[in-house]
Amino acid sequence: MKTVAITGGGGYIGGQTAIYFKEQGWEVTVIDRNPVPDRLAPYVDYFIHDDFESKQTLAQLHYTDVIVHCAGSSLVGPSLKDPSQYFENNFVATKRMLDYIVGMKLHPRIVFSSSAAVYGNPMMTPIAEEDPKNPISPYGLSKLMVEQMLEAYGVAYNLDYVGLRYFNAAGADPKGRHGQEKSATHIIARVMEAIKEQKQFTLNGTGLATEDGTCVRDYVHVHDIAKAHFYCTEPRVGTGFYNLSTGMGASNLEILRKCCAVSGSKPSTVVEGPGRPGDPDTLVASNKKFYNVCQWQNEYHVDDIVEHAWAWYNRGL
Repeated sequence: MKTVAITGGGGYIGGQTAIYFKEQGWEVTVIDRNPVPDRLAPYVDYFIHDDFESKQTLAQLHYTDVIVHCAGSSLVGPSLKDPSQYFENNFVATKRMLDYIVGMKLHPRIVFSSSAAVYGNPMMTPIAEEDPKNPISPYGLSKLMVEQMLEAYGVAYNLDYVGLRYFNAAGADPKGRHGQEKSATHIIARVMEAIKEQKQFTLNGTGLATEDGTCVRDYVHVHDIAKAHFYCTEPRVGTGFYNLSTGMGASNLEILRKCCAVSGSKPSTVVEGPGRPGDPDTLVASNKKFYNVCQWQNEYHVDDIVEHAWAWYNRGL
């Protein structure tokens, strides 16, 4: 039986990844600072309640085939206010983990959760992997620093890695087993909570250089991200970095309308708010490079994402 360890495996993307790997017959170890939700228990063989970079944790991974590295700090806005936390959690902690792996001459494949934030304000759309990387937030910079470290360690120590640059992860498990926790900051989660609780919703960023003046993002279903992690375990996916995207954009205003249509309701009020620092107007990317090596493509689209998220939020979370 092949083995996978998922850092941050109790979280949104990590938890969905645990479900997918378990369904493919792998032995799943989850590493997380926080307890694993009960809903994930059937998909977790071993749980390590600790920091992923601790020597005690890493000593238990000597025979692990793949490490899917999802752990870290992941929000653009807070990274501008507290960059130290982001460099510590994303870069420094990952360096400790990689130093242990190369020092002990271990050879797992590392599947790294990178981000569209490495591109900053893109020069053109859709973004391709070879386009300039110019992050405009400490979060994006911390992800780019890990990418550069992986490249250097690959050359110097023959480290085996694949990096996936996620665009906007969204949706919930199609079977209703897993999804985002309450009070998530993602726009779909924010709209749906405003609808369910009949609260005000603030539409951040208007008057932008987009068709309707609001931010445009490339939404990728969390199930499709989990599937992409699994595809990265295959030898045909070579070392390097790949966009994980759909090539299609949806604006914040479109998302608001779709959420209202699916729910049959709307927030108590909708007000316009300022754009968020560190957020580019448009982030949409080509996924041709990843498709060409493993034929991954998104199974679910933005309407499915909204429908699955609404079903999840109606579970009373």
